[in-house]
Amino acid sequence: MKLSTASQFAVPFIIVMFLFLLFFPHQTKSTEVGVRVIKWSPFAKMGVHKNVYAPGATYFFAPVINGWYTFDTKLQNMEMTVSQRGARFGQDDLVFKTIDGNDIALDVIIAYRIDPGMAQNILVEVAQSNRELEEKLVRPISRNVTREVFGTLKTEDFYVANKRTEKAELVKEVLNRLLNPCGVIVESVLPKDYRFPLAYQKAIEEKKIADQMVERFKSEAKATVEEYLQRIQQASGEVNKMVAQVDGEFLKAKISVDAYYEQQVMIAKAIEAEGVAEAKGIEKMVEALNNSGGKTMVKLKLAEALSGKKIFLLPFGEAGGLDVKTTNINDLLKVYGLKKFE
Repeated sequence: MKLSTASQFAVPFIIVMFLFLLFFPHQTKSTEVGVRVIKWSPFAKMGVHKNVYAPGATYFFAPVINGWYTFDTKLQNMEMTVSQRGARFGQDDLVFKTIDGNDIALDVIIAYRIDPGMAQNILVEVAQSNRELEEKLVRPISRNVTREVFGTLKTEDFYVANKRTEKAELVKEVLNRLLNPCGVIVESVLPKDYRFPLAYQKAIEEKKIADQMVERFKSEAKATVEEYLQRIQQASGEVNKMVAQVDGEFLKAKISVDAYYEQQVMIAKAIEAEGVAEAKGIEKMVEALNNSGGKTMVKLKLAEALSGKKIFLLPFGEAGGLDVKTTNINDLLKVYGLKKFE
């Protein structure tokens, strides 16, 4: 019995379709991992396949009796901002109160990625796609933790970049502690713009301006004080220089006076020594004159003194003195060849 033409083409077509369905291609992109769920198979255990399918490959298995899920493992940026560029349409920033009770709105970007080795756990316990994972797990936990951590700051602390950075690191640490067991790794928490109510914002800006003025006045006062201190130091230097000069002159004069004093002391000692020696000489001479030979020496010295001298004898009266009344002085002078006394 011959088959009709339609039957001849139908059989190969059925065979091809059967093989195509049996070995249906399933692909993963360059940053995706795949998870296969075996719904029914006479040769394998039903449930999630034990292996994670690597990125950038094609795998063949039947589509109906197998489920196929992919997760993108590249870095995801979840933007929660006031603008419409965020993960959700419309305003999506975080609104909370600071520790001192003021309202604030904060824009935050959470960068996270899926741990490829945890893709099976994510599928079984959390979500079947990246979008579902973010909406059901990453987003609600991130918003709550960020509000709680940043809510411990005072209002003025938000103006200090270092304090915002410290809180962002703390948020990252807490999120990883909560999300890592679920297969999510948070890479960074980036706080962006922050906003206060308009009235309070204006008051803060005015306070900042006032603080800047105060700091400027402090700087100017400090500069003035430093200038005066510098002048005092300069004056002190000049005074010290003058004192040093006066001290030098005084020391110089003292040295000169001390030298003169020492010189005079030496001269006085020399005079004293000379006087003592002379006195001792006189003393010795007196001792010598008191001896028997001393009188002879005196007579000898007297004779030496009278040697060559003319000696005149004058008449004396009975009383033992020169009788001027009875003596003719002129005649007496003539006798001795002297000039007449007028």
